[in-house]
Amino acid sequence: MENKKYIPALGYDFLTAYYDLAIKITMPEKKFRRLLVEEINSKENEHILEFGFGTGQNLLLVHKENPKAKLEGLDIDPKVKAIAEHKLAKNNIEIPLHLYDGGILPFTDNTFDKVYSCLVFHQLDAETKLNCLKELHRVLKPNGKLIIADWGKAQNKLMRFTFRLVQLLDGFKTTNDNVKGLMPDFITKAGFDNVLVTKSINTAIGTFSYFNATKNEIS
Repeated sequence: MENKKYIPALGYDFLTAYYDLAIKITMPEKKFRRLLVEEINSKENEHILEFGFGTGQNLLLVHKENPKAKLEGLDIDPKVKAIAEHKLAKNNIEIPLHLYDGGILPFTDNTFDKVYSCLVFHQLDAETKLNCLKELHRVLKPNGKLIIADWGKAQNKLMRFTFRLVQLLDGFKTTNDNVKGLMPDFITKAGFDNVLVTKSINTAIGTFSYFNATKNEIS
């Protein structure tokens, strides 16, 4: 199946190779990744999926925190997959990385204990956001946990203004829902329960938030 159109990591395909550098320059990288790892709170033998693994930086950190967790990654972009594979090989870490076509996730129902995603959903239009969240709900086990780290509602006028840099790269259509604070609504509509914004931090280019939710046991 032909891949659905997607927005590359920095909005343009030719910038993908500079993604890690851009994150280092524009965001408090150590802080936001540390908080993500804390939110995931991986346990031994938990089966955990990263939706949109990008260049693999989060997988490295989650593995370091708990090498006995069973990690997998899923992405749509072959260029970032190549970068992530190089990083994993360099660190002698074996984590299955999958490419998919942007539609149905290539996993059976109730597969994962936890699913997390970082800096992905602001790149998706409203329909795709909801469809992806429904698929993540499907592949999570009952009582499974969803963790999303992404741009959230701007906490003040300055954060709203600086976020325009992200919007210029990734598009206003896809990012408006995030900056308006609508991510919890999408997560709820996808069938999740206990939807919370657990933390928000202000960065040089906007307000970055952590969204948590669970899949009901009887889903």
